[in-house]
Amino acid sequence: MKIDSGLMGTSDLAQIPDQARALEAQGYDGMVTAEMASDPFLPLVLAAEHTERIELMTSIAVAFARNPMIVANIGNDLQAYSKGRFILGLGSQIKPHITKRFSQPWSHPAARMREFVLAMRAIWDCWYEGEKLDFRGDFYSHTLMTPMFTPTNNPHGAPKVIVAAVGPKMTEVAGEVADGMLIHAFTTAKYIREVTLPAIEAGLAKSERARSDLQLCYPAFIVTGNDEREWEAMRSATAKQLAFYGSTPAYRGVLEIHGWGDLQAELNTLSKRGEWDTMGERITDEILEEFAVVAEPAKVVGALKGRFGGLVDRMLCTFAFAGEEDRAAYMEELRSG
Repeated sequence: MKIDSGLMGTSDLAQIPDQARALEAQGYDGMVTAEMASDPFLPLVLAAEHTERIELMTSIAVAFARNPMIVANIGNDLQAYSKGRFILGLGSQIKPHITKRFSQPWSHPAARMREFVLAMRAIWDCWYEGEKLDFRGDFYSHTLMTPMFTPTNNPHGAPKVIVAAVGPKMTEVAGEVADGMLIHAFTTAKYIREVTLPAIEAGLAKSERARSDLQLCYPAFIVTGNDEREWEAMRSATAKQLAFYGSTPAYRGVLEIHGWGDLQAELNTLSKRGEWDTMGERITDEILEEFAVVAEPAKVVGALKGRFGGLVDRMLCTFAFAGEEDRAAYMEELRSG
C-alpha cells in the first residue's frame, strides 16, 4: 500500500516548496492537491521543482470545468517537468457547481467522464505515437492538430489518470477507462465491498483488464487525539465534514446502504438554512464510526489495516496527530498491510 499526504491548507504558493520538501523527507509516497480555494495544478509545478522522488497527484481537478485538450496539455507539461511523477486525478463535481460556479454544461456525467478520458488518450496518442487526431464523440470532438501545437518536451509519455467516483455508473467508468479510482472520503468499507468493487469489476471486464491493472485510492477519516481536547476537536471537525458530504443528494446511496437514507434529506434542508453546527450534531457515534476510524493514536494503523487492508492500494493519511518518529513507524506498518 502507498501512503499519501495532502499538499493543502494554503493558497500561498510561496509556502509550497517547503511543504513539498517536508512531505518527501517524511517518507510519503505521494502528495495531493485539491481544487478547492485554489488551482490544483500550480502547486504541483513548485512541488515538482523542489522534490525528486514523491508522486504528485490532483485529488481532484474538476474535469467538466475544462475540456480534454486543456487538461491534456496541463498533464503533458506536469508529467514532463516532474520527470514522470504526475498522476492526473479527475472528478466530475456536482451539477450546481458545474452550472452555477463554473458556468459549464452538465449532462450524463458518467458518459461524459468516460468520453473525456478517452479524448485525452486520443490526444496523447497523437502527440506521443504520431497517430492522426480524429476523436469524435457525443460531448467532445478533437480533429485538428498541427506540429506547432504538438508538445515535444515529454519523454515520459502520458500521466496516469484516476477518476473520482461514488455511484456505480461513474465507478464502472473508472474501471473501464482509468488507471485508478479515487474513492470519495464519504464512503464506508461496506459500501466499497457491496457497491464499489462490483462496479469496478464490471468496468474492468469491458476493457478486458484485471483488478491489478487499477489502483484504488482512499482518503481515510481518522478521529483520534493525544488528549481529550484534541480528540473532541477532531471528532467535531470530522462530524461536520461528514454532514456536509451527507447533505449532497448524489451521495445518498452511501447512507442508504446503512439504512440512514432519510438523514440525507434532513442534512440537505439544514444546509440550505446554513445550520452547519446543527448538521454536525446529526452525525451520531454510530455513523461516525462507520465513516471514520475512531481509535487511540497507537491503535489507528491496526484499525486502518483491519478495515481497508486488501480493499485499497493507496491511502491518504496525514498522521497529523503523530510525532516524526511515530509517523514513520505508522507509515511503515501500514505499507506492510
